[in-house]
Parts: sequence; structure tokens; C-alpha cells
Amino acid sequence: MVAEPSYAGRLLVAAPSLRDPNFVRTVVLLLHHSEEGAVGVVVNRPATTRVGDVLDAWEGLAAAPSFLFAGGPVAPTSVICLAGAEAGADVDGFVPLFGGLGSLDLSRTPDDVPGVRRVRMFVGHSGWAPGQLEGEIGVGAWFVLDAEADDAFSPDPDHLWNGVFGRQRGRLRLLATFPPDPRHN
Repeated sequence: MVAEPSYAGRLLVAAPSLRDPNFVRTVVLLLHHSEEGAVGVVVNRPATTRVGDVLDAWEGLAAAPSFLFAGGPVAPTSVICLAGAEAGADVDGFVPLFGGLGSLDLSRTPDDVPGVRRVRMFVGHSGWAPGQLEGEIGVGAWFVLDAEADDAFSPDPDHLWNGVFGRQRGRLRLLATFPPDPRHN
């Protein structure tokens, strides 16, 4: 059963206790969430491949750092493109999520999408079967937090996990200083 309302457009931020190597200290932007399951992309794991090395036409619009990002362990040969579009832009192939942020059909060329200001490419994605995400949230593996459109284009993705917690109120804010390995504290 899906929690109401849908978590699409929100962040899943890994709890410090989440030790699955695919998701340790990750920030996932949920693109879809319904009773059929959920799909998102990890927005804080740059890979080592530059966008221009594989998608040369898009290099000029790639947000810095202009690397492909590891979106998750599902479908590791597919690419999801997130785009930031100008307010009111009517762009074919752009599916809005919130705040000028949406997914973009990569069969287009940059010349076909004049309202797009920047893009970020994700190889693979994160996915959950019906009820799976709700179960993981229920056991405290994830925090569901409000997203900002710029989270998907963070110029400092290595510090996004800390940054998202740092902008929270109350006790959640304390997690911004949680060490990667508390045994070394």
C-alpha cells in the first residue's frame, strides 16, 4: 500500500544505519511512486565517465561536475536524463516533476530543447517493488525529505547527504555531522 501522498518529487535520504553498499549515504530523488512501486535516481554518486565521452552532444548542457552519475543498481545500461528548464518552457520530450525540474527524452538533441538550461545523466536507476519502499521507510532505512530542484544538479554531490540533513530542523539536522564510520569518531 502506498503512503499518501505519493513521494514522487521528494528525496529519500539514507539513514546512517543503511549499510546496503548500493545506498550507503545516498540521496535518491524519487521520479515515480505509486501502488505499483517506486523509481528514483541517486543524485550524489558521480561516476568516472565524463558526459562528453559518451553523449558528446549534451556536454555543453551538462551541469558541473559533468560526469555521468550512478543512478542505482537497476538497468545499469540505461540512461535517465534530468533537466532544468526555464519557467514556462514548453519543451517536447520534457516531463515536469517540480520547480522546473523534469526528465528529458534523450532521443532529442540539445537544439530540439531550447528551454532546457542544464542536464544531468544517470546510468541505471533505483527501483522498489510494490510495498517494498514503504517497508524500508517503516524500518527506518530512509528519511523522506523535501527536495529542492537544485539537489539534482548539486555542484558538490559528495557533500549533498550532509547538506540535505543540514537544512533540516530539529534532530534531523544533527545527522549532517554524523561520521561515515562512527567507530572512528
